[in-house]
Amino acid sequence: MFEYRQGVLHAEAVSLEAIADAHGTPTYVYSRARIEERYRALHEAFGDTPHGIRYAVKANSNLAVLHVLGQLGSGFDIVSCGELERVIAAGGDSTKVVFSGVGKRDDELRLALTHDIECFNIESPAELDRLNAIAEELKTTARVALRVNPDVDPRTHPYISTGLRDNKFGIDVPTALSTYRRAAELPRVGIVGIGCHIGSQLTELAPFAEAIDALMRLVDQLTAEGITFEHVDVGGGLAIRYRDEKVPELNEYAEVIRRALDGRKLKVLLEPGRALVGEAGVLVTRVIYTKDNLGKHFVVVDAAMNDLLRPALYDAWHDVLPVRRRPGNAVSCDVVGPVCESADFLAKGRKLNVRAGDLIAIANAGAYGFGMSSNYNSRNRPAELMIDADECFEVRRRETLADQLALESLPPT
Repeated sequence: MFEYRQGVLHAEAVSLEAIADAHGTPTYVYSRARIEERYRALHEAFGDTPHGIRYAVKANSNLAVLHVLGQLGSGFDIVSCGELERVIAAGGDSTKVVFSGVGKRDDELRLALTHDIECFNIESPAELDRLNAIAEELKTTARVALRVNPDVDPRTHPYISTGLRDNKFGIDVPTALSTYRRAAELPRVGIVGIGCHIGSQLTELAPFAEAIDALMRLVDQLTAEGITFEHVDVGGGLAIRYRDEKVPELNEYAEVIRRALDGRKLKVLLEPGRALVGEAGVLVTRVIYTKDNLGKHFVVVDAAMNDLLRPALYDAWHDVLPVRRRPGNAVSCDVVGPVCESADFLAKGRKLNVRAGDLIAIANAGAYGFGMSSNYNSRNRPAELMIDADECFEVRRRETLADQLALESLPPT
């Protein structure tokens, strides 16, 4: 919940000016109320349809974010044992965890089996065999679903498309058939589901329906052979509005999935990430200088591509909001950081009226913001704060150079 009050941008009831004064910049600021609102809206959209939300931890893995979602009843979609450890540290329920990812290591499979996770989303026949062998060593049974690659075009950025045959993710349909048949014969594997995830930031519902239709044809064929399923995992990927995207309503999204199931008695697992937390975060940064190069205007800020990589990586568009509105004429400018790369920009061609010392907020930065940050140029990663009504909690302190150097050592002289 971010809005202007008397000309100053607030996170819920807390001024972003007060936050910057107390905690410095650049700083990520999250609204608890917005996370809770989005979760409840998605949950309510599915109504009486049996379903479970498994938040995609990769979107934002801060412990406070995971804790808030866990308290709401969310499970979690993980892609590493580090994310599993985070879920547990945040008080999450490991029996509501699904483990995705194309390259799960042996130690990760063992850890997940030890914590009795809900399901492994298998992404290759070789992974299935390895999981069966490790489950045999541990004398346990692994619950599995195959992540099917339905070769559906999600019509999104190629870097976040995951359901085409050219993508590394999932198992193609013919191989999925044979792999399910073999899984049914493995002694330490229990088939519980089927799933797919075709991409991220999807603004159309037709690709979801097409992908689920492909899964249902597999379900029907395998059910006729005696292989049954408890759930269908439809992945995540629902878009948020960064600029002027036409974003599907949650009720429409739920109805498309219900229609595709066509009365089959399967629980629906959902793996939203961005859709829950993207709009709940901003990156607050301070203007260091303004600069003109032969009529080209730049606003140089103290945040950089190491703090928010999405614009450099995807040419992603984030709205840029002055924290305090200043009267006067705005000029077209690029918002850039101090990193020694021409790709170090947060926004291009924006109309702004700002001066050195002013604060600006990069909007919709709650997903894939801090999680993709780095120490490039030996820069410290930002602090993370969570706002709950009129209270501000530091949920990750600002990194220091001592933190960076503590992991390094000099060789013997």
